[in-house]
Amino acid sequence: MIKHPVLAPFVLATIALAACSPEQDAAGPTETQAPDPSVQAPPDSEAVADPDRNLDPPILTPEAERGETGARNVLVSFARDIELERYDAAWELLSAADRKKWPKAEFAVIFSDLEEVTVAVPTGEMEGAAGSLYYTAPVTITGTDVIGRPVTIEGEAILRRTNDVDGATPEQRRWHFQSLSLDWTH
Repeated sequence: MIKHPVLAPFVLATIALAACSPEQDAAGPTETQAPDPSVQAPPDSEAVADPDRNLDPPILTPEAERGETGARNVLVSFARDIELERYDAAWELLSAADRKKWPKAEFAVIFSDLEEVTVAVPTGEMEGAAGSLYYTAPVTITGTDVIGRPVTIEGEAILRRTNDVDGATPEQRRWHFQSLSLDWTH
């Protein structure tokens, strides 16, 4: 249960907007590039208090989808789903191996007893190998347990996308989770 429903969606929307800008992916950041005013914090929390606001990731151009922006889009979707307690949707994004490691009900239990959940997915690293692109990023999930103790779940997400080669399926050409590791600490 998110105790700060006003802040959590805004933080995720800010991350999604900052991480998924097609212009940034295509041209890279420049020193003269002005900050996007849509990602600035509003003067008061009432400006983001709309619980019906659409927090789905942006639809990307094909060029942006193939690059780091596409990988970030998937990772931010995962983070948003955890924060919004949409554990089934987050689970669906996982690889088949990770879904086998954590069956759907068990995956939900990992987070269901946490309060004030936030998910950080800082920028990762992109690399290519054997006809595929890989995007590796740290994942940190924080919250408090039922008696108020802080809980941190840290791990690493590896996303993969097959390059546009003959024989690759549309699913292989989209960014998807290759693996997710998670370690708990109290």
